Amino acid sequence: MAGTRAVPTRWNHGPVSASIPEVSIDQVPADAVLLDVREDDEWAAGHAPGAVHVPMTELAGRLDDVPDGNPVYVICRSGGRSARATAYLNQQGWDVVNVAGGMGGWARSGRPMEADGDAAPEVI
Repeated sequence: MAGTRAVPTRWNHGPVSASIPEVSIDQVPADAVLLDVREDDEWAAGHAPGAVHVPMTELAGRLDDVPDGNPVYVICRSGGRSARATAYLNQQGWDVVNVAGGMGGWARSGRPMEADGDAAPEVI
């Protein structure tokens, strides 16, 4: 199911070296537990229904908000921030998987999305 790739990443100011478990959009189960690490404006514009939102910039201080899942699928706009968050969370003991392609790929694949308010969902 999940592949791994060796990706040198950075968390805040220090390097994090890890093999990052990763799946493509089509490998994310319909009932997956999703953690969206994009910023507030990105989230408000469009996100997956049922996803939990914790911006990557707040993640280290909000670990209690990381949802339970086995695994948790981490998503951002294109996959870069979520790869860094995945490496960090796995080092902290979570079972998390990066979603390659992010919300851009999610939208292109026709997966459901919702937005805050009455606006049509979009990925920004």
